[in-house]
Amino acid sequence: MAYILRKFGILVFTLWVAATLNFILPRLVPGDPVGAMMARYQGQLTPDAAQALRIAYGLTDQGSALTQYFTYLNNMLHGNFGRSVSQFPSPVTDIIAQAAPWTIGLLGVTTVLSFLIGSALGLYSAWRRGTWLANILPPLALFVNAMPYFWFALLLIYFLALKRDVFPISGNLDPFVGDAFTPKWWTSMLRHAALPAITIVVTAAGGWLITMRNNVMSVLGEDYLAFARAKGLSERRIVNRYVLRNAMLPSLTAFGMALGFVVGGSILVETVFSYPGLGFYLFTSVNAKDYPLMQALFLMIAAAVLIANFLVDLLYAVLDPRVRDGRPA
Repeated sequence: MAYILRKFGILVFTLWVAATLNFILPRLVPGDPVGAMMARYQGQLTPDAAQALRIAYGLTDQGSALTQYFTYLNNMLHGNFGRSVSQFPSPVTDIIAQAAPWTIGLLGVTTVLSFLIGSALGLYSAWRRGTWLANILPPLALFVNAMPYFWFALLLIYFLALKRDVFPISGNLDPFVGDAFTPKWWTSMLRHAALPAITIVVTAAGGWLITMRNNVMSVLGEDYLAFARAKGLSERRIVNRYVLRNAMLPSLTAFGMALGFVVGGSILVETVFSYPGLGFYLFTSVNAKDYPLMQALFLMIAAAVLIANFLVDLLYAVLDPRVRDGRPA
């Protein structure tokens, strides 16, 4: 219990630090969202309209910096992040609520798939080393892991969308697809998600393969494996109970980080495919200087990464009793 409370205290403190930095950093940038909007409309906004927008965005004088800070924390706790500049007058929370399911559905599933596929192949490559398939997997994994997302995505678009017209080039659904969750809707959604999903799984699985292979190779030299074989345990039990459990622990932290960054979306992949997820909106908000939307997305990414790492710490305590007992690993 002390271990969990300590980790939870670190989580709350780090979230507060992230929220505070999220309050300070945008205020260090010259100008404000209304100034960016006036520049984009080339002076079409009158001074009265600009002042009305500043009031709507909460940019008028609200007292001291400390008062604004506590107002910001109160609004944040109530889920009030203001209105988007690039999609005015839509509230930021509406935009995030619309985009989040697409990002979590695509990147969440593909992140888990790439982790499972890469880890399984890495275990096989280390356990069955010496066979032709196990020997060819590491260099192949290094090759695919070194490929940039956007380069591989462009190859898929060229060969499977432009040349063959197997999959659509961009978007998340066909026009006029009808009601949600019907067979036609699912077919359209899966066709649009296929190329981004292939891009993520192929390029990310290689890194998980190399990581798991290295972990397994280090575990294979431990004395407890020789003792397990001397006891006459089967190879399957040795792999499941001793090798996999101990080799998986170092990968959990990286997996938690990867799951946390799912909230931010894969900016390059979603931008290349014009997939309307959080990463795509983060990219457009930076270009449009949409500070309210940008600020909310940055805070979501930070919170997701911290919460994911907290859950990984709890999983560590379940898998390795030495962690929660405070003993050296």
